[in-house]
Amino acid sequence: MRTRTGQKVKLTSYEELLAVPTIEGASDIPLDQLHEFKDHPFHVVDDEAMEELVESIKKNGILSPAIARKRPEGGFELISGHRRKHAAQLAGLDKMPVFVKELSDDEATIIMVDANIQREEILPSERAFAFKMKMEAMSHQGIAKKDTSRTEFAKQGKSSRTQFEKTNSLTCDVIGAESGISGRQVQKYIRLTELIPELLAFVDCKKITIANAVELSFVNKEIQKLVYEFIEQGKKLTKDKVAKLRKIEGTEAEQLDNANAILYEVTGTVKQVYFSLTDTQIASYFPQGYSRQQMEEVILTLLDQWSREQGV
Repeated sequence: MRTRTGQKVKLTSYEELLAVPTIEGASDIPLDQLHEFKDHPFHVVDDEAMEELVESIKKNGILSPAIARKRPEGGFELISGHRRKHAAQLAGLDKMPVFVKELSDDEATIIMVDANIQREEILPSERAFAFKMKMEAMSHQGIAKKDTSRTEFAKQGKSSRTQFEKTNSLTCDVIGAESGISGRQVQKYIRLTELIPELLAFVDCKKITIANAVELSFVNKEIQKLVYEFIEQGKKLTKDKVAKLRKIEGTEAEQLDNANAILYEVTGTVKQVYFSLTDTQIASYFPQGYSRQQMEEVILTLLDQWSREQGV
């Protein structure tokens, strides 16, 4: 088993780029003491790139130290280096070099996102939650400078909530500039976090376009479930259907009826129509002795014949 034996690694240019104070050098830390970052949005997968990383580690060791911070309950929380840790385990190592830093939750979140967001293969869902986490962390820091919390904004009324939203918009512009995209694109990715997990998975596998997914993020979760079932049946979700779903109004029951009508292209009135006929009224049209079930079957048969003749 190949391991590293307590050697110190100098600060890399990558660390300097992050511009976060560090303990000089890196220490080898047992892998079982390195714990995943809370709500880490990036997946570690055993793909071809992982196989190449494992082979590189077997040959050269881990050349770029991970970043972690101490946990109050013991051990260390990985901020950057989740893939390297997994590769090290597959390569048979029991330790890896780590820079241990003193960081606040917001500082750790920002570094975690920045260390991963530039990877070539990132799923829309990973980018969405990463941007959301970074936006919230940066917003916290900006608000803290004014000694005003998000809760206090909410208490102060609409104008202050608008100010908070503007702060988030500006934060998205900064995130976008750092990631090579527009702030508007960042906001669109963050909207994806409002999707139910099943629909978000469809975005990742390209069954739903990001544009349609952003629009669907504004409809309620029950309608999103109907959309999921619709796509799961192999049916096509068009831009027109999505636009109509976005405009649905009414009670919860009416919204679901309308959503089904839009998805499955039900013609005629969308709302259900209820009316009643007395047993006496119905029985007058049938021979004596007909049961209620027999009468219902005749009525439905005649209605079906009539609808075909009308071309409905």
